[in-house]
Amino acid sequence: MTLFDKNALEGKRILITGGGTGLGKAVALHLAQHGASVHLWGRRDAVLKEAADEINLACGAQRANFQAVDIRQAESVDAAVEAIWTQYGPLTGLINNAAANFIAPTKDISARGYEAIRSTVMDGAFFTSTACGRRWIAQGLKGSIVSTLVTWIFTGSPYVTASAMAKAAVHAMTMSLAVEWAQYGIRINAVAPGPFPTEYAWQMLNPTSDSSVGATQADQVPMGRYGKMEELGNLMLFLMSDGCDYLTGDAIVIDGGHHLAAPSTFAGLSKMTDADWAKAKESAKAATATSKAQRSV
Repeated sequence: MTLFDKNALEGKRILITGGGTGLGKAVALHLAQHGASVHLWGRRDAVLKEAADEINLACGAQRANFQAVDIRQAESVDAAVEAIWTQYGPLTGLINNAAANFIAPTKDISARGYEAIRSTVMDGAFFTSTACGRRWIAQGLKGSIVSTLVTWIFTGSPYVTASAMAKAAVHAMTMSLAVEWAQYGIRINAVAPGPFPTEYAWQMLNPTSDSSVGATQADQVPMGRYGKMEELGNLMLFLMSDGCDYLTGDAIVIDGGHHLAAPSTFAGLSKMTDADWAKAKESAKAATATSKAQRSV
């Protein structure tokens, strides 16, 4: 169903971190199909180029550009944002979508594993938001920032403790900056999607074939189905448009009522034994290796 005019985002320039795959890529395509120019960030040139080429082909126009950027490094982020400003013009929006996560008992998470999640999710969102925000403020420009969160920001979740912590921190940033930057015409919001299947993420978030555990089962969603990418895309489009200038500081849940009616956390994984976790760890390693191999082609 067509909800918005195809030119609804004409003149908008939007940066999407983690834009080469999964939800980020799907949202980028949706925004580009409604007139926006999108800039895709990730860490692998080949993946980003492929995503940008797909978007440009689908739109029949040059709508997508890309940069390989490690958002965990503040200097790299600032230099890459400056390059966009210089080469293409000021951004009008930012989507903090890049994430790192894996399911495991918290007692088994190494300092390195924790650091990988925290630096990507929390540090990355802060560095990109401030790099854009400083420029908007200095130039007297409006802007919109949307961060992709999870419903665990309200409840916490076992077995993804580091991710829940980092996402909760970005939620705190959202509320804090919404008040601080409202005077400059900069809006800060977040979305908390429920189950929206993407290939690699689904492998990592389903460590067992037992359908009675985990937080990704469609039969636990009151609407009885997974989310559709265009539904998330429409919400992002609205938040990036000029049609909601009075909306800021909110985290909007889009999950078919999942978090209200079901255990939308990974508490059910308490049923797993040490042997189950060992098997899940090997499966996750295999999925990661396959993903890296595909991205290096």
